[in-house]
Amino acid sequence: MKVYNTNQVRNLALVGHSGSGKTNLTEAMLYQSGATKQIGHVDQKNTMSDFTKEEKDRGTSIGTSIIPIEWRKMKLNIIDTPGYMDFISESIGALRAAEAALMIIDATAGVQVGSERMWKYTEEIGLPRIIFVNKIDGENVNFRNLMEEIESLFGKKVIPFSVPIGEGENFVGVTDVIFQKGFKYTEAAPAEVELSHDQIKATERMYEEIAEVVAESDEVLMDKYFSGEKFTREELLRGVTAALLEGDAVPLLVGSAEKGIGIDILLNTIVNYMPAPDDERAHTGFRYESGEERSISSDEPFSAVVFKTITDPYVGKISVYKVLSGSMTKDTGLCNVSQEKEEKNTGPFVIRGKDQLPVEAIHAGDIGAIGKLTATKTGDTLCDKAHPVIYKRVKMPQPVYFYAIEAASKNDEEKLTTSLRKLQDEDPGIVIDRNPETKQMTIGGQGNVHLDVILDKLKNTFGVEVNKVPFIIPYRETIRGTASVQGKHKKQSGGAGQYGDVWIRFEPTEEDFVFDEEVFGGSVPKNYFPAVEKGLEESMEKGVLAGYPVRGVKAVLYDGSYHDVDSNEVSFKMAASLAFKKGIAEANPILLEPIMRVEVTVPDEFMGDVMGDMNKRRGRILGMDQHAGEQLIMAEAPQAEMFEYAIDLRAMTQGRGTFTMDFERYEEVPAHLAEEIIEARKA
Repeated sequence: MKVYNTNQVRNLALVGHSGSGKTNLTEAMLYQSGATKQIGHVDQKNTMSDFTKEEKDRGTSIGTSIIPIEWRKMKLNIIDTPGYMDFISESIGALRAAEAALMIIDATAGVQVGSERMWKYTEEIGLPRIIFVNKIDGENVNFRNLMEEIESLFGKKVIPFSVPIGEGENFVGVTDVIFQKGFKYTEAAPAEVELSHDQIKATERMYEEIAEVVAESDEVLMDKYFSGEKFTREELLRGVTAALLEGDAVPLLVGSAEKGIGIDILLNTIVNYMPAPDDERAHTGFRYESGEERSISSDEPFSAVVFKTITDPYVGKISVYKVLSGSMTKDTGLCNVSQEKEEKNTGPFVIRGKDQLPVEAIHAGDIGAIGKLTATKTGDTLCDKAHPVIYKRVKMPQPVYFYAIEAASKNDEEKLTTSLRKLQDEDPGIVIDRNPETKQMTIGGQGNVHLDVILDKLKNTFGVEVNKVPFIIPYRETIRGTASVQGKHKKQSGGAGQYGDVWIRFEPTEEDFVFDEEVFGGSVPKNYFPAVEKGLEESMEKGVLAGYPVRGVKAVLYDGSYHDVDSNEVSFKMAASLAFKKGIAEANPILLEPIMRVEVTVPDEFMGDVMGDMNKRRGRILGMDQHAGEQLIMAEAPQAEMFEYAIDLRAMTQGRGTFTMDFERYEEVPAHLAEEIIEARKA
């Protein structure tokens, strides 16, 4: 692929609901630009974007793909993202590397929840966007009704830049509002057609809407507009770009990716109005953290951020990066300042799906790839060692769904951990943990589909079979009362014996464990105190009710006895252990469970269902607050009731509800449930 300068590059993240046709649109763009000889289709498993086994098996995108398209001497980096919300971390990473979003809406389904959430997120980060209404040739599509729905959800700033000629089966082409021309398509090739009187009138009306928005972007243009003068093409381009960057206008275009209709107008709109990476007004996704500040220019020292990692079983690790300053060539020195390590430069290339295209250089603002970086992970900054800079990492959404897993074969246990770390490099949205109390390995993500894909990749890419196992909830035990008991260990079997005798008072405390002594007269020598404490600490790892760790206990050694010959540290450790078992059993032991703080964000219409469901989970509603046009419900609930909450909330709210969950504290398990848990544990 040829080398492109910064002002010749456009970076767009392709976002929208799953099934809206994002991947098919990239195929239509590739075909329209001449990069491919035919349009690939997801259902035929022959697309550039969906190339992994997991994607082909599921018939949907699960990872970000980079699809560079050359159009009118420009390079358009289309970053195709998954639409399924389990893979939201992929979309967040892609949006960070883009100056704009290309949002796809399925005309047959209307505005779906995935598109709503992406709109909301791009609004929050101030990212310009274009809307492409796909499948306009679908049955029962009514463009007027669809526009009303879009405007009611997204506002009047959504302006049609193209409109359909015909609808449903009769859809044959589009009208370009800016140039006021109509085009019919035969095998994706446009041919100009004459517009009817009604079409001309409708197009003129829409052109006036665009001209009004353009006029508001500039005082000189405002004067020209009110004086009745027509804008020049350059003025129109400048004004639309300004309105788009300010968030005052969102161009909407229509077409059919499957039939290749309207794709040329979409590509022209991207080239004409989307900002270049070095545009001062453009969205800056990578924010400076420390070191030498940079501007997006090829004249500055080299710096880049890795925003995607691909683990390929044949070619190894591929790091996909966006150059933020300077240029990347095969001679560029690479220092990973995030890991404080130097990396070997194996030479830049461009990826198109899984294909690697050689390139001499990647200039500032452009996206490239490099293989075999050993220390580099997603989010790391690469730069010139003599001119260090670090860019802030993107904040990934907190995991809300977890699996407890184990290797199917004991021989794969070590390989499982190593493979998961590699997958975490590829997808920073997953969290791997080994609970020190339950000894279970858990993986966390955004939902069951997200985690199922991880398990599939473990098998397909690394040859590691994994079993899902039931969660062991990290219950704990404590005491509510006080007890004073004796623990006496005496053993005589010829030769030196063992003798340890302690009296210990057990009482509740706010701290995990406190050991104290009130021994008078040397009934227990001081040199045995550490052995008593050690014996108690070891005993606390297994409680008397169900064998769970004991916390919140104060143990006071206040009396005892010893033998000049037979007493030793082991004897007093054993005596302390006997006292512990007896004392805890007499001090009103209870079972504790982890309580989580939950914050749920939902549209108003789902509040009643969500609050009722939380009560069924033994949850307590702490309060509510208005948050970004939605309701924020704050609650507390036992962890044992929350394992399937991500799936249940999605079902309750049609995918519109989100939540975060953090450990808050331990609380007593209700008596009837405690009995069941203890019996099950003993069984």
